[in-house]
Amino acid sequence: MHKKKRILIVDGYNVLGAWRSGMGSMESARMDAARDELTDMLRDYAGYAGQAVILVYDAWLSDRKTRTEETSGPLTVVFTRKGETADQYIERLTDSLAHDISLDKCEVRVATSDSVEQTVILGRGATRLSARELLAEIEHTRSTGRRHMREQAAQGRSTVMERMNEETRRKLESMRRGGK
Repeated sequence: MHKKKRILIVDGYNVLGAWRSGMGSMESARMDAARDELTDMLRDYAGYAGQAVILVYDAWLSDRKTRTEETSGPLTVVFTRKGETADQYIERLTDSLAHDISLDKCEVRVATSDSVEQTVILGRGATRLSARELLAEIEHTRSTGRRHMREQAAQGRSTVMERMNEETRRKLESMRRGGK
């Protein structure tokens, strides 16, 4: 049986707005740091949750001439080109996935608190997740992962080396000592 692909598409600035809502307006340097922090959180989340995550930031009012996409493991970060909103990109992406969604080959969720965008993506077969729901899900997943790591450590499996079979440990030890 074929495992259904799971994809989470995140409207980056929308989620940052919900996450940083109590901070007032941010200057450029703080915005860069916040984007980096959200990217790191979503990379960890994607690994724990076992799904692809596409984080979309729009360059609607910037001078960015081309769209950029950078993939690192299960996370892809997209910056749209000038004149293209994150919503437009997300709508086209969900359009391209609609057939696979209808055949139950993939599950697509979109994290945004934009009510118009939520309506559009629902019409394409994706499900919606508000920015606040996503942030709560990330925190729950992170705390579950940390608890799992603590449990493994308590069972005596706290290092990678300890989880390896004996032959692999010997080979690594030999390499460490300069042998072959």
